[in-house]
Amino acid sequence: MSYKLILGDYAYSSWSLRGWLLFHRFGIPAKMEFVDFNSIGVAEQLKKYSPARTVPTAICEDGAILWDSLALAEEIAEREPQAGLWPEQPALRGLGRSLASEMHSGFSSLRNECPMNLRVAYSSFVPSESTQADVERLDEVWSYALEKSGGPWLCGRYSIADVFYAPVAGRIAGYGIGMSDTSQDYVARHLADPAFRRWRAMGMVRGDTLPWYARDYDTRPWPGPAAKAAMAVDEGRAENETCPYSGGSVNHLMEMDGRIFGFCNAFCRDKTVADPEAWPDFMKLV
Repeated sequence: MSYKLILGDYAYSSWSLRGWLLFHRFGIPAKMEFVDFNSIGVAEQLKKYSPARTVPTAICEDGAILWDSLALAEEIAEREPQAGLWPEQPALRGLGRSLASEMHSGFSSLRNECPMNLRVAYSSFVPSESTQADVERLDEVWSYALEKSGGPWLCGRYSIADVFYAPVAGRIAGYGIGMSDTSQDYVARHLADPAFRRWRAMGMVRGDTLPWYARDYDTRPWPGPAAKAAMAVDEGRAENETCPYSGGSVNHLMEMDGRIFGFCNAFCRDKTVADPEAWPDFMKLV
């Protein structure tokens, strides 16, 4: 079955991250289309997919339009049972559905006070009382789930529940919010997840910097795995003759460890420069 997936900005759209992980993390192919957060409203850009008004929105091969993230996740889980989006064990599946539903409807103070911004990490944020209550609830449900399932993810293996909490992990890390060791380890697991790293790398190089997502706090380095040093270059002879992603001819170059690699376009190059080790197809060249 084929899908079209409409998403928003890589760096700022937390629900788009969920939609992308739902397909990418489970190996479900989808053709992606993006709306521009620095243009007219999202609903206006989605008019041709009415009644959808938000991202992510998925368009299925049979014409079904899925515009609510939880409904999208559940529908894709039914349409793609081989992908294993939910655990087979009923108790763990029920746990995962409860976790995803609470994320879908709750934690409004944390979401409002700490908008997702994967381009920056803060060091001087102090949560309000209501946001601290949200954090304590997260600590409670994460600790419970990880104990019940045995980890390393909320339902044992990675599932829709983890898809829904991935942007929350980005917020906890990005705003430097303290949690228990168990929860901090869970946050670190997301930040080290190659799929999360790929999404963030793309967010570092595509899209405008949107000032309305910025907050006036002291900043610090991103707390996830440090990216290997690399840079774009204009001259040199690439070791590879074709782009590691598209197989297209080489037109853009990057340097890493004194070696030159080539890519078919600037985005392929720049997302790799942002975090080379996040991209398995590139690392095969290395």
